[in-house]
Amino acid sequence: MKPSDHVRAVQAFTRRELIGQEAALDALAAMPLPLYARFAEAGLANWWVGQEYGGAGLSLEESVRIVAELAYGDAGAAFTLFIPILTTSMVAWYAEDPLRKTLLSDLVSGHGFAATLGSEHEAGSELARITTTARREGDELILNGLKAFSTDTDFARFTVVVARAEDDPAGYLAVVVPRDAPGLTVDKRWEVIGLRSSATYQVSLKNVRVPAANALRGNGLRLLEVGLNASRVLIAATGLGIARRARDLCLDYAKTKQVKGAPLAGNAVFAAKLGQMEMQIDVMANQCLTAARDYDAIATRPDAGEEFLRTGTLKSALTAKMFCGQTGWQVVSTASEMFGGLGYTNESIVGKLLRDVRYVSIVEGGDDVLRDLVFTRYVVPVSKRS
Repeated sequence: MKPSDHVRAVQAFTRRELIGQEAALDALAAMPLPLYARFAEAGLANWWVGQEYGGAGLSLEESVRIVAELAYGDAGAAFTLFIPILTTSMVAWYAEDPLRKTLLSDLVSGHGFAATLGSEHEAGSELARITTTARREGDELILNGLKAFSTDTDFARFTVVVARAEDDPAGYLAVVVPRDAPGLTVDKRWEVIGLRSSATYQVSLKNVRVPAANALRGNGLRLLEVGLNASRVLIAATGLGIARRARDLCLDYAKTKQVKGAPLAGNAVFAAKLGQMEMQIDVMANQCLTAARDYDAIATRPDAGEEFLRTGTLKSALTAKMFCGQTGWQVVSTASEMFGGLGYTNESIVGKLLRDVRYVSIVEGGDDVLRDLVFTRYVVPVSKRS
């Protein structure tokens, strides 16, 4: 299948803006917002948002291809640019019409970002234990709490905050909060070991007031579960892009490296490892695309919001993220070994890739969390087993 115009545009952006800039992108410097502005100038920002809001309305299947190309250049840039899909998915399916149209149209026209505030230190992956609260007071909601990890928040236009209903311990809300709302404070940016061109923050909310109409329809935890389907598939796609880059670095290295007086490229052990990598990369790509097609099959339905609520977490999204995290780690780890001592230094890009790919198995549910989800939802019920 030939790349679409959008994929070709992303490939050009990657070659122009990301390849060769690894040291700067890996420096934990200030966020490279001008870089992301140039991505927007190319007409690529928020590519998944619907055409009715001014976006390109691209499918998740096409998004997998876009994200894999971005991650080939830099996974942090890819993560920064696609992670708003978690927030906008919840808004698109479950915000009331006036709020939805305003938020998504402004996001597209302003080439903006959006963020989700879900995780907390004490709750970890058990989001039912979150302590951030939302209290109704007249026509307003008042939010208080501390959120541990939220990417893009500091420069987002708006956030969706997952909170416990103060008057109902079993009730949860997902509430739209503008970034500039009084009381929403970015406490710090985390110094992460990889994806350093992205920015993940700890955020506090102190008596943040928003209109009660900013609450999305439905249980906040369930809405988050729905939103995570798209972002988990795209996280898996970053693993695919990183693995492809590691393979190509190995091939380039093999052209000049001599082993026993002959180019490494002609070594049988090297060839076997590259053959293994290619098989793994192919299966990673197939898994990502399968999960994206499962998502798109629901997203194109007229009752998509209701069907997503009924379905909840997609099995293929869980398995794609787990498989690509584990397999991507294997591919890049093998690549680092193939570089010998150089692969354990900052002189080689492969060291950066090794740190970057680790995130796939950690964010939005670590592998053990996802294993448990697969077990309880798709192994224990006999009818859902593969």
